[in-house]
Amino acid sequence: MNISFLDLKAINTCFREELIEACMRVIDSGWYIAGNELSNFEGAFARYCGSKHCIGVANGLDALILTLRAWKELGKLKEGDEVIVPANTYIASILAITENRLVPVLVEPESGTFNICPDGIRAAITDKTRAILPVHLYGRLADMPAIMAISEQHNLLVLEDSAQAHGASLNGRKAGSWGDASGFSFYPGKNLGALGDAGAITTDDDQLAETLLALRNYGSHEKYKNLHQGLNSRLDEIQAAMLSVKLKHLDEQTAQRRQIAQIYHEDINHPAITLPLAPGVSALALPSHAWHLFVVRCEQRDALQKHLAALGVQTLIHYPIPPHQQQAYPQWSELSLPLTESIHQQVLSLPIGPAMTAADAQSVVDACNRFVAN
Repeated sequence: MNISFLDLKAINTCFREELIEACMRVIDSGWYIAGNELSNFEGAFARYCGSKHCIGVANGLDALILTLRAWKELGKLKEGDEVIVPANTYIASILAITENRLVPVLVEPESGTFNICPDGIRAAITDKTRAILPVHLYGRLADMPAIMAISEQHNLLVLEDSAQAHGASLNGRKAGSWGDASGFSFYPGKNLGALGDAGAITTDDDQLAETLLALRNYGSHEKYKNLHQGLNSRLDEIQAAMLSVKLKHLDEQTAQRRQIAQIYHEDINHPAITLPLAPGVSALALPSHAWHLFVVRCEQRDALQKHLAALGVQTLIHYPIPPHQQQAYPQWSELSLPLTESIHQQVLSLPIGPAMTAADAQSVVDACNRFVAN
């Protein structure tokens, strides 16, 4: 048995002819930056997310950085303002805040969903708080109804980090349509992955969209005229064409991910392995998980990973070190976040992806259930 964590070659082989055709279309056009492929993808992805605007950028980190930067340009944020963010996120969410000389305020997650806790948000609000940056971690939307209610009560901006949540929804609304803006990554391993780096921002705010269009292009709203000190962060024509092909198949591939997740939930039965909370009807919502990752918890995580590897099952750890313990942020060296720290010590991501079969998933189940815990 040899089950890879995510077989990108197999995934993209499914669309090989379409991808080649799209690539040749761009090559033959002679237009490689800011052309029809980009505008077509931006329109399609905006419609898919249920947003008015989509602005393609170079990568997911830039999507977050530029949105916060645009709010500074528009006078909605200023240096030193606080942004509430989950403590257990990937460091990119934090980097976007500090890159703009804003102050991240780390909040512990909910243990069942891995997403930021609304009660923690409420407790963290100060007179310097100006924004909330919820992360839809692993492909499940954060509690956006509660978060939006908090934002309205305290007049806070909301920037969704949707880098792992393409196609996920809550109450029928997709990721990217809840907050004032949302940042997406199209890194090759994402549910909607380019064949290189790529990202996008979605928003309903016309003024924000106009500012972002300038910021991604050297701050220029018109050639050789610069309103802002911008960046070069453009989603190129080749990647936009690749994404347009793959967007057509996203819902089908998400359904395949959900099938694998269902098998894991129904059949992994080991007292040492804690499964992620399965979506289901609750008092608040019917969540629709995109299952970018299927993350279990195990106190003997390293032993479980070694056991699975010996049986031919590749796993990954997302993420071994929480942001507040990274050397990049020495100011947090004494900070204690017990739940976040325990999560990062225990999480293990099982294989999940549209190229997996039900038989592959059952092999992973059997390998998990054979684990001998100490």
